[in-house]
Amino acid sequence: MRTLLNLSAVASALLLAGCTTSYVSPVEITRFTGDQPQVLGSGPISVRAGPGAPPDSLELNVFRDAVARQLQGLGYVIISGEAPQVAEVTIDRFVEQPGYNNSPVSVGGGVAGGSYGSSAGVGVGIDLTPRPSERVHRELRVMINPAEGGTALWEGRARFAASANSGFADTQAAATKLAAALFGGFPGQSGETIEVR
Repeated sequence: MRTLLNLSAVASALLLAGCTTSYVSPVEITRFTGDQPQVLGSGPISVRAGPGAPPDSLELNVFRDAVARQLQGLGYVIISGEAPQVAEVTIDRFVEQPGYNNSPVSVGGGVAGGSYGSSAGVGVGIDLTPRPSERVHRELRVMINPAEGGTALWEGRARFAASANSGFADTQAAATKLAAALFGGFPGQSGETIEVR
């Protein structure tokens, strides 16, 4: 009888451990460099929400600040006014529920074009607080454009998923992780997709 009780306790402990295991995927990164790589990485630049994205989105602002810190670390001077270059930030987020067919739910998204094609997203007024068994998928897209318009100087996309019980389900942690991965080794090999742990 004691053996059965011990086995039951071990099984319960294993089940509990399985329920609390967190998951964080590698960050998948794709980047493209335009035909003027020599102008990247220095000089004044402004950082703003991408086309169609709500500029007052709290979540987007967290990602915008993370991108600004990375650009500053590369040698750019971040300014709030007009600048020769503009970094446009767009984000997408959706929650994957195990056992369900999911479609992305954008938060603070927008309309963007470029080497990835066009995409659109709108903020929605639903509760996106994930449960522990769910996975939060996030994508960060940044385009660096000349202020006067024309072909993008650089664009990149970084995305990953983390379980809701992981520290990276937090917006600040996710923004820091994605921005650091996206701008690591900037500008990167154009057209190459890599994974970063």
